[in-house]
Amino acid sequence: MRHLPTTAALLLFLATGCTAPEPPKPAAAPAMSSREQLVERGRYLVDIMGCNDCHSPKIMGPHGPMNDPDRVLSGHPAGAPVPPADKEALQAWLLFGMDGTTTVGPWGTTFSANLTSDATGIGNWTEEQFKRALTQGLFKGLEGSRPLLPPMPWQNYKDIKDEDVHAIFTYLQSTKPVENVVPAPLPPAAH
Repeated sequence: MRHLPTTAALLLFLATGCTAPEPPKPAAAPAMSSREQLVERGRYLVDIMGCNDCHSPKIMGPHGPMNDPDRVLSGHPAGAPVPPADKEALQAWLLFGMDGTTTVGPWGTTFSANLTSDATGIGNWTEEQFKRALTQGLFKGLEGSRPLLPPMPWQNYKDIKDEDVHAIFTYLQSTKPVENVVPAPLPPAAH
């Protein structure tokens, strides 16, 4: 009869309507507007898609290279010198410049674009232009323009959902404008 006290206690517990205390609920986050949510979704997508890897100039921080906080997503700095590429290394390698915004390969030298909200970036683009650039690899998203060059992985984004394009574009349009006219790509003979 050892089980009787346990059974009796359980019956008393159930009969009195007692329930186990609920765990405390986490504090609610402040409500965000749908625009704020869209911008945050776009920021998240830009971060996980690695856009800063090539489009944000780097500076050396205490733990190695980091995004220059004054030039996030502003592309290759206008007027920055481009050191000569090692032609022997180019036989077997693609080379990236020290700040991550310059790439040299068999196609020539490419400079990452300014994605900020400034007019020298994508500030005066339409969302449709942005979508064409991202999914079709067209320079400035313009029909009939030159193709985007490596290392831009536009082929990876060809099936991106319209709502994700909208979120990314909304976020980029909300960024701090950084005036920066990125140079045109250089042909292979120039490196």
